[in-house]
Amino acid sequence: MSLLVVGVSHRSAPVSVLERASLATDTQIKLLQDSLAAEPATEAAVLATCNRIELYADVDKFHAGVAELSTLLAQHSGVGLEELTPYLYVHYEDRAVHHLFSVACGLDSMVVGEGQILGQIKDALALGQELHTAGRLLNDLFQQALRVGKRAHSETGIDRAGQSLVTFGLEQLAAGTAVDAWAKKKSALVIGAGSMSSLAAATLARVGVDEIVIANRTAARADRLVQILTEPGSTGVLARAVDMNALADELPRADVVVSCTGATGLVLSAAAVEAALQGRTSQLALLDLAMPRDIDAAVHRLGGVRFVDIESLAEASADAPMAADVDQVRTIVSDEVAAFGAAQRAAHITPTVVALRAMAADVVSSEVARLEGRLPGLDDKQRAEITRTVRRVVDKLLHAPTVRVKQLAGEPGGAGYADALRELFDLDPQTVAAVSRADLNDTDGVGRGRV
Repeated sequence: MSLLVVGVSHRSAPVSVLERASLATDTQIKLLQDSLAAEPATEAAVLATCNRIELYADVDKFHAGVAELSTLLAQHSGVGLEELTPYLYVHYEDRAVHHLFSVACGLDSMVVGEGQILGQIKDALALGQELHTAGRLLNDLFQQALRVGKRAHSETGIDRAGQSLVTFGLEQLAAGTAVDAWAKKKSALVIGAGSMSSLAAATLARVGVDEIVIANRTAARADRLVQILTEPGSTGVLARAVDMNALADELPRADVVVSCTGATGLVLSAAAVEAALQGRTSQLALLDLAMPRDIDAAVHRLGGVRFVDIESLAEASADAPMAADVDQVRTIVSDEVAAFGAAQRAAHITPTVVALRAMAADVVSSEVARLEGRLPGLDDKQRAEITRTVRRVVDKLLHAPTVRVKQLAGEPGGAGYADALRELFDLDPQTVAAVSRADLNDTDGVGRGRV
């Protein structure tokens, strides 16, 4: 296995880059086709969402693969390679498997534990299968990622983690007062309109704030969130959208500020908060749910401010909502990565074992034919019994070593056992390669039925 992933996401790049680095379906198709046309890649799949673009490939050369996949991402995303390169991340082999499994479980999402990513992974696999760019490795990988994600959601409370984080943060701001009572008659400013900010806005509306102001760089997203908050049958909260440039005007009017953007730098400086405090008689509550942080940590030294961020939430309680679930999911991911690696290493030796048994079957057929020439008087019953006996002897001799070599191949470094088997039995490399191709074609067909 030489799995390589090159990608860019909300964790590595600013929103301004991600907004331009988008891939329509037609562009994804061209990217996959060009990836296979590139020499280092034999399989390819692309995972494209509003918060990430990742290109997965089976490559035979690491450095050439990184260079080629990075160039292709830049060409098709619309962001120049020189600009995109600082934000790209690379994972290889087991680290690439660990990354996709973590993504599938929602550990790498803006809203931890969100389940929408599973549908996006399924779509990525379906596209790779339709275009025949996903072979045995990527079929196995993406199908296993879907199973790991479903397991995480069924065995843990990770899908409640994002909601728990917002609620826990508001509880810390309320400082012992019931959140509903604390929120009453307050005006809230939510910075950002992504998944976590949307969740925060919905939570604030539910607990009873009077007004919510949404500030976002992309006006369409902010307007859409306002529409959701104020649609018929909702909480009836007053909501409006403003541009990020209006933060200085909105801060003095807000009682509580929740920020969770994809920015790589600070969104609110200590100086901006200090200016907003001038002439203020009530406390300003600040909740920073972003990683990296949106709000300058120095604001905690300002009088009249109550500041809570991810770090302080973790310090507030070792049993804070989400922590235990995240730890449990991380354990699941680690176990599944180890199991996937062992299965792939074991599968690597299967064509060699199949070729060995095929060679043994040919030897049996040849020897039975030779025996018939020497003993032409054998009747059908005798001939059949002799054939079965010879086959049983060969099968028993091969059973223990082939079972054991499959077990050993599942261990780290186990690929060498396939080489040893081919050398010891002088197996034809072309025969082994033919078995591998046949197995790959069968896996593609079976894989499509398993999704």
